Amino acid sequence: MAARKSDTKLYVIDTNVLIHDPAAILNFEEHQVVIPMTVLEELDKLKMGKAAIATDCREAIRQIDRIIGDASPTEIAKGIPIERPDGSFQGHFSILLDTFQTPSRALPDDLNDNKIINSLVTLQEKHPNRETTLITKDINMRLKARGCGVGAQDYQNDQLVSDVSLLETGYHHVEGSFWETQEQVETFHDETGTYHKIPLHQLPEDMIVNRFISDDKGFIGKVHQIGEEAALIKDYPYEQLMQTNAWGLKPRDAAQAMALNLLLDPDIHLVTLSGQAGSGKTILALAAAIEMTVATGQFRRIIATRSTRGLDEDIGFLPGTEAEKMEPWLGAITDNLEALHCDDENATSSVDYILQKVPLQFKSLNYIRGRSFQHSLILIDECQNLTPHQMKTIITRAGAGSKVICLGNLAQIDTPYLNPISSGLTYLIERFKHFPHGGTIHLQGSPRSELAEYAEAHL
Repeated sequence: MAARKSDTKLYVIDTNVLIHDPAAILNFEEHQVVIPMTVLEELDKLKMGKAAIATDCREAIRQIDRIIGDASPTEIAKGIPIERPDGSFQGHFSILLDTFQTPSRALPDDLNDNKIINSLVTLQEKHPNRETTLITKDINMRLKARGCGVGAQDYQNDQLVSDVSLLETGYHHVEGSFWETQEQVETFHDETGTYHKIPLHQLPEDMIVNRFISDDKGFIGKVHQIGEEAALIKDYPYEQLMQTNAWGLKPRDAAQAMALNLLLDPDIHLVTLSGQAGSGKTILALAAAIEMTVATGQFRRIIATRSTRGLDEDIGFLPGTEAEKMEPWLGAITDNLEALHCDDENATSSVDYILQKVPLQFKSLNYIRGRSFQHSLILIDECQNLTPHQMKTIITRAGAGSKVICLGNLAQIDTPYLNPISSGLTYLIERFKHFPHGGTIHLQGSPRSELAEYAEAHL
C-alpha cells in the first residue's frame, strides 16, 4: 500500500518569480518554500545597477535574509518557519543545495534551468511522500520540468482574473431602453447636474462607483455613489457628453467621451485606458493633460514616461539631457501633439510652442523610483509591459494633488514572462475597481484609419 501524501507541499521558486514579485515567498501559506542555490546565484548576478530588475533582485535578497536571520545551516536545510508581517509564523523556508547525486532522469548541466530541474528530480526522489512543484514564469522551463516528471505551474498569486475577457471595461451596456427595466426611480437636480436614485436590485450586479451605464436609446449615466439599498447615478445627455472638448479634441464615439469625462474629472485621481492600437488612448490622455495643465491650471506639470523593454536600463552616456535621450522612446507623445495641431497654419511651430509653453517632462522609469511628484499629471504609456510590483512602485510616486493616467494594450505585451492575465495593467484595473477616486475605460474600435482597423482584425 502506497504511503499517504503529506498535506504540506514543496514549492520550488524560480528566479523570474522573485523578480516578478519579490515578496512571493510569503504567498504559499502553510507549505514549504524552497529556493535552489542556482537561483541565489542568478539573483546575485542581476542585483547590481539601477535597472528595475536589479532593484527587484535586491528586494528579494533582503526578503530571504530577513526570513533566515541567524539560523544555522542545519536549520536552513531542514526549513525555517516563515515570519509573517503580523508577527505570526506559517510555512517553512529552505535553500536547496545543488550538490545532490546526479538523478537518473538528468538533463545536461550546462544551463541553470537544467540544474534547477535536476535538483527538483532528486528532491522529489528524496521526499516521495511530499508533492514537489516548480513555480516559474518561464513556460519552456515548465514543459521541461514536466518532461522530467516534476510538477510545474505559473505563479498565479497576483492573477486576479481567469480570463482577460472578464476584465472590468468601465461601462455596462443595456440592450434596448434602460428605463424600461426600471420600476422605481427618484430624480432630482442641483447645480452640478441631474441625478437618479435607483434601488440596487434594479441595477446589474456588482455595480461600482464611476462605472458608466448606457443603452441603445442614448442614455448614459455614471454611478456617483452606492449606498446600502440604492445607487446614485449622474445623468450625462449623449449630445452633451459628445461635445466634451479637451484642447480642441472631441470624442469620436461614446467610449472616448466616457474616457474624456474621467480624464477631466478633478475628483478622479487614477484613470486607466486600455484598448487596441489606434483606439485613441494616447491622444485623449495628452489632450486632457494639456487642457488641465495650460487651460485650467489644475496641475503644474505633465510627467510622461512609458514601459518598454530596455527603457528601465541605463539610458546611456551619450551627450544630451534626460529629456533628449527619452524623446525617441516617447515619439508617441510628440506624434499625438502634431495630430492635435494638424489643422493649424504651421503645425511644427504650434508643436514647438506647446513644448515650450507646457511643462512637459519626459522621464525614464529608472529615475521615477524614490521620487514624489506633487501637483503633477503622471502619464504612463505601454503599461501592459509592467509587472504588478513595478506598477505599485510607480503609482505610489504620486504625491498630493497629482493624477495618474495609465495607458496600455494587452494584445501588445513585449515582456517574455508576462501575459494579459499576469500583466500589471490587468492587476491595476482589478485592484482599483472599487477605488472611489479611480476609473477605467476599455476603448473599442480603431479610429486611426480603415487600414489600421482591418490590420488589427485580420493580421
